[in-house]
Amino acid sequence: MAISLIRSCRSESVEVLYSDSRLTHITKKDVVELKALAARNPRKRVRLCAHGSTTDRLHEMLIVHEKVAYVRPHKHSGKTESTHIIEGIVDFVLFDEDGALDRVIECGDYASGKPFYFRMAEPAFHTLVIRSDVLVFHEITDGPFDRKDTAFPSWAPDEDDADTVSRFLTDLDKKIKLTQSAKK
Repeated sequence: MAISLIRSCRSESVEVLYSDSRLTHITKKDVVELKALAARNPRKRVRLCAHGSTTDRLHEMLIVHEKVAYVRPHKHSGKTESTHIIEGIVDFVLFDEDGALDRVIECGDYASGKPFYFRMAEPAFHTLVIRSDVLVFHEITDGPFDRKDTAFPSWAPDEDDADTVSRFLTDLDKKIKLTQSAKK
């Protein structure tokens, strides 16, 4: 019987795992294990990094977020970022510098018929509003990772302020629905 990929990974934290294998492959069973790990984590998320370390030039991650996970709007200075939805439904939300909605893309896995892949070649403030119980996605971005390259706008609440986050997300959801109904 094969050893679980997840159990053979090194753990940087409860949310971040690194594959030490020269050939990383992920099975449906591995995704089930990642979902279970995300469910146990306080922020309801986990990522499996296929790259070796934060210093690598290319970062590839399989990420799991539960619906309640808050992704604070942010942008990555000088980075390209692409995302492929494997499972779930999500609104990919872009903002202008002042926090006004710029664009909302309703995404889902390939079978959903919705866009399942997006790529940002230029840094822009963005977030994910997860519509399904769980979102599983593959993300690729430039390395190395340096926390200073990630900018958080003043108009987006810090995740430690649960009440403000709740109000922010409720307001954002209303704006998204208005944008979507205006398209129809």
